[in-house]
Amino acid sequence: MHLVLKKEDLNKRRTFGIISHPDAGKTTLTEKLLLFGGAIQTAGAVKSNKITKTATSDFMEIEKQRGISVATSVMGFEYKNYKVNILDTPGHKDFAEDTYRTLTAVDSVILVIDCVKGVEEQTRKLMEVCRMRNTPVIVFINKMDREGLDPYDLLDEIEKKLSIHTCPLTWPIGIGNTFQGVYNLFEKQLELFSPNKTKISEDIYEIKDLSDPELDKRIGQDAAAKLRDDASLIEGVYEGFQEELYLDGYLAPVFFGSAVNNFGIRELLDTFVRIAPSPLPRHTDTREILPDEKDFSGFIFKIHANLDPNHRDRIAFCRIVSGKFERNKFYYNTRLEKKLRFSSPASFMANEKNIVEEAFPGDVIGLYDTGSFKIGDTLTEGEQMTFKGIPRFSPEIFKELINKDPFKAKQLEKGIRQLTDEGVAQLFTQPTGNVRIIGTVGELQFEVIQFRLLQEYGASCSFYPMNYIKACWFSCSDKQVIAKFIATKNRHITYDKDERPVFMADSEWNLRMTKEAFPEIEFHYTSE
Repeated sequence: MHLVLKKEDLNKRRTFGIISHPDAGKTTLTEKLLLFGGAIQTAGAVKSNKITKTATSDFMEIEKQRGISVATSVMGFEYKNYKVNILDTPGHKDFAEDTYRTLTAVDSVILVIDCVKGVEEQTRKLMEVCRMRNTPVIVFINKMDREGLDPYDLLDEIEKKLSIHTCPLTWPIGIGNTFQGVYNLFEKQLELFSPNKTKISEDIYEIKDLSDPELDKRIGQDAAAKLRDDASLIEGVYEGFQEELYLDGYLAPVFFGSAVNNFGIRELLDTFVRIAPSPLPRHTDTREILPDEKDFSGFIFKIHANLDPNHRDRIAFCRIVSGKFERNKFYYNTRLEKKLRFSSPASFMANEKNIVEEAFPGDVIGLYDTGSFKIGDTLTEGEQMTFKGIPRFSPEIFKELINKDPFKAKQLEKGIRQLTDEGVAQLFTQPTGNVRIIGTVGELQFEVIQFRLLQEYGASCSFYPMNYIKACWFSCSDKQVIAKFIATKNRHITYDKDERPVFMADSEWNLRMTKEAFPEIEFHYTSE
């Protein structure tokens, strides 16, 4: 295998996701990282009603109205000779599946925790997905300028609830009204806090030794004495930073700050580019693909329709795994078994798109799509393989889709197919009566679907609740057993978008009885 990719091109790239519980400050942090990376000049207040400028990464109409991130955004910028790619994820639990899929496309994550609320439910679920892949995690504890939990209690809670060891690399001086800044234990620097929502603070003092009297002068005797005590305690209690343990997903470096005030971001970013992994290998159904292989390969982890309402465009987001992607070159879609050419591949700065000539492993590019892509599709230079680990999960809420305008049946059909291709929800069809069932993780998705069908396709619909609790894909080596099962359970059988039969269970009891009646059949809660 020839290695033509320069090691520097690979080593310079950092592709990561930002995850958090809703309202922990994730979108604000994303915006501030872009500010530090020079990608934007001033930061707009994200949720302030007085300032109508919305956050850079929330560009869908419904997000602007609801103030929540419902679509994962992709943003790239250069910082200190590194190419940084951020994948911002929806924090809202109803869009968890979009977030899980996005986590397949990143090499590491930054987890944002609100110091007032600590570890919340959604944080735990997202961390479980990271644990499944041993994804390296850096923790940013946000909102230190508000009265919150004690830093020791926070670290304790992170270790217990998220089952990961922590290693503070900065330490807060006070909290809320008494918050004066942080001491950077890693760089031996004192960084003083001054509230500033739009500019970058410059109050940094090198204090190599905490016994330096300069410390007392800067923060006062009491705060200095407490910092000295804390620093010696931290050394005794927490593991020292070891890069290998971080890369194995065992140890999480922790930073403290206030994203809205641009504070604590620089240390986070400086350390991140230094320690975070460059593009990692990925598994396919045939072999492991290394990033420095000569031949291009990549996979589609997200599809977004109508990014620009004036042009009915669909963009498929492709994570490049190996080789070099080149504009106008033919690449092979292994599911469709056909070659496709992309004349205007795009790179992103939130809602700004630029045409790219070439892209490298770790990069995420947008490919204009006429409707042929599906989530999980693999692109290669001819090798037949499929990247693994991009499943669909069983939805939790099921409703029948009802067309309210018979004259717009075609628009509704097209709209619902495109929206479910994006992974906003899943579509199941019951052959008897051609009933279309939409399955989602949360109620909010039905609102989004209704809103987008009307806005983007001119189709109006309503939803009728159905009493299913789980969608189960099933398999068995004996074709006759499958045929008998489908015939017997006809009323409960639907077909997913790939024409695979799916058993719809209406209660745990019904599912248990079905499993007992057909022991040869294996039931799966994900489509992979």
